[in-house]
Amino acid sequence: MDTIADNMRADGQRLPPDIDAQPIVRAALALQPTLREYREELEREQRLPKALVERMHEAGFYRMVIPRALGGLEVDPLTYLRVVELLAEGCGSVGWNIANNGIGQLVTIGLPEDGVQEVYGRGGTTVIAGTAVQGGGQAKPVDGGYRVSGRWSFGSGSQESNWMLGSFQILDASGKPRVSDEGKALYWRGVFPRSEAEIVPGSWDVAGLRGTGSFDWTVDDVFLPDRRVMVHAGIPLDNQWDRWPGTSYQLPTQCWVGPHHSAVITGIARAGINALIELAGGKTPRGRVGLLCDNPQVQDAVGRADAILNAGRVYRSAMIAELWNVVASGGETTLEQRGRCRLAAVYAADSARQAMDLVYRFGGSTSFKRESRLAECWRDLNVVGQTVTIAPEWYPIGGRIYLGRDPGPRLR
Repeated sequence: MDTIADNMRADGQRLPPDIDAQPIVRAALALQPTLREYREELEREQRLPKALVERMHEAGFYRMVIPRALGGLEVDPLTYLRVVELLAEGCGSVGWNIANNGIGQLVTIGLPEDGVQEVYGRGGTTVIAGTAVQGGGQAKPVDGGYRVSGRWSFGSGSQESNWMLGSFQILDASGKPRVSDEGKALYWRGVFPRSEAEIVPGSWDVAGLRGTGSFDWTVDDVFLPDRRVMVHAGIPLDNQWDRWPGTSYQLPTQCWVGPHHSAVITGIARAGINALIELAGGKTPRGRVGLLCDNPQVQDAVGRADAILNAGRVYRSAMIAELWNVVASGGETTLEQRGRCRLAAVYAADSARQAMDLVYRFGGSTSFKRESRLAECWRDLNVVGQTVTIAPEWYPIGGRIYLGRDPGPRLR
């Protein structure tokens, strides 16, 4: 663990020249065979096995974005995304949970200082689950904090977490939610000990990403001290953690939010391409002569899928690197740059969909057999593709920027 931390102490103003050479990235690649061994247990139990979680802690995956001052590795976004991508290639559910944990950690290091010390005072072992999306709970002010009740969806990773992140509205003396001076709804974020949250059984009945354990969760009249409360800024969120030193923490959220789910889906698409390549080398289609890999249409599909997927991945990395260089040099990013970074994440996700559809089609009847790797990848990828962070609605938002129109509150 200390060796990884020592090797991660690169110049905070520069991106690593070779992302894949980073120790944490190599550790993610090395874990892929182990992830495949846990596939059936993940699907059946709908959680990450304890032994696997322990190995992931040892590798440093749960502390990638935490500041070094709190026991973290303080990695740059490209390194974080590559780790997420490689883990998702091994198992979509693992990549998803690590991606969400990272964003939850970025949000919560924006808490008041005493709240940060409470949550992260365990030397980099903190795991965050829950959601950064607005709504789900209501709170009544009391001395020193609030009494909160609520139900939230998508508690990804709640089985292995220490803390749960949820958004809520504060009720005034008349029992109505507080609003801004403009009459708009106001939301706050709170961080709850995992022991105070109840998981709703049966609430994660899905086709793909079953191993994420993204069950609904509730709290009932739980006391939430002021030190673990912060304003819910932005839709979905603004950077509230820039008081921490280093370029990674000064970046606009577009370098993190959106790319995090985009990396999950591109990792799964890579696994899908590899699954067809492996299948094609040993399958002779019924009624045909020769292996599947000798079929010119299959050769075309694999070549196209690889090119399409990598085009999206490179665009995503290039835009994040552009924003990094601006911030590292002391400059301010433009709305257009932030918009392009956001769209690059969405485009990479759409590229992954296209690549997956190509290889799934040419897997023939194998593709729809539940136990096949192609079927697993197709299910997981299409669940990831439904998330709002990489939804098609971001294209017109970006288009409004280029046309000189107000993009709205989702991108600023």
